[in-house]
Amino acid sequence: MNKNDIIDHIARQADVSKAAAGRSLDAMLEAIQQSLKQGNDVTLVGFGTFTVGSRAARTGRNPRTGAAIAIEAARVPKFKPGKALKDAVN
Repeated sequence: MNKNDIIDHIARQADVSKAAAGRSLDAMLEAIQQSLKQGNDVTLVGFGTFTVGSRAARTGRNPRTGAAIAIEAARVPKFKPGKALKDAVN
């Protein structure tokens, strides 16, 4: 399923136009992204929780040359599914 499929599904289920469903989906994704950017968690009860984790700096290898390269520390998004989502999948 891709973004267009989700928009179609929202439009049918909510009885709104595809344009309105697309704007709603974009607004929700932007709100999640902004909250994570600020370091806040986003919890959708029954669906799951989006959090921000940190990845430490480390040394890697260039696969072509084998030379050591420095990989900077980074903040990474994480997702933990909720019970209802886990139950729906299993």
